[in-house]
Amino acid sequence: MAYDYESFKQDVYKLTNINLTMYKERQMKRRIESLMNRKGYTTFDAYFQAMKKDDALLRSFVSYLTINVSEFYRNPKQWEVFEQQMIPYLKSQFGNKINIWSAACSTGDEPYTIAMLLSKYFPLNQIKVLATDIDEDVLAIAQEGYYQARSLERLPKDMLNKHFIKKDAGYQIKDDIKNCVEFRKHNLLEDKYPASMHMIVCRNVVIYFTDEAKDGVYAKFHKTLEKNGMLFIGSTEQIIHAKEIGFESTNSFFYKKL
Repeated sequence: MAYDYESFKQDVYKLTNINLTMYKERQMKRRIESLMNRKGYTTFDAYFQAMKKDDALLRSFVSYLTINVSEFYRNPKQWEVFEQQMIPYLKSQFGNKINIWSAACSTGDEPYTIAMLLSKYFPLNQIKVLATDIDEDVLAIAQEGYYQARSLERLPKDMLNKHFIKKDAGYQIKDDIKNCVEFRKHNLLEDKYPASMHMIVCRNVVIYFTDEAKDGVYAKFHKTLEKNGMLFIGSTEQIIHAKEIGFESTNSFFYKKL
């Protein structure tokens, strides 16, 4: 039998634990074929065999696959709602120890944004944000905490001046905020989820998953959250079966666990 995309998906899963059947097939196959062509491979078989032998090629594949697009304070209006409504709500519900999970955190822009906003309401030693991603390379960038100026264009100037140090052509986040965030590798489609979260922030990620995979992720998020906990999703997303899963929309892109 000829080696085709189905064979490639099975082998990628064995090698990386990334289940490509959970991604929208036409969109993902087109992305992979485009990457293959740029790398000089004309068949899935040749590309996979090369990735098995070349760790750098494999890591570039995983990084490309996970579609890392991130910036500080992306969609500012949503972050204003987060600061002005959600943080006071979480504090009223759960007190001063708030557990927040930034899922699929990419290069760390999002969890650091969360920590900076929380610092307006809580002492730094009470802030702990769990940040996870499947891509080890972006986690390394996040843990370093150094960013080019373009990643920070939307961040309010007072936050930039307070929490960053100008360094070379970019900015280094200060250690007091860096120490509020714990980074871990995590696969949303395969790994065990953390427990007892008060808020989960997962934005512009599940849009690449099949409807079945989306529902599975949202159901696991629901189980992870404490009662009355909040889920913050992206500007292009909507939970179609929210009530069936056990969520109630409280604001655009914010859902409460019932």
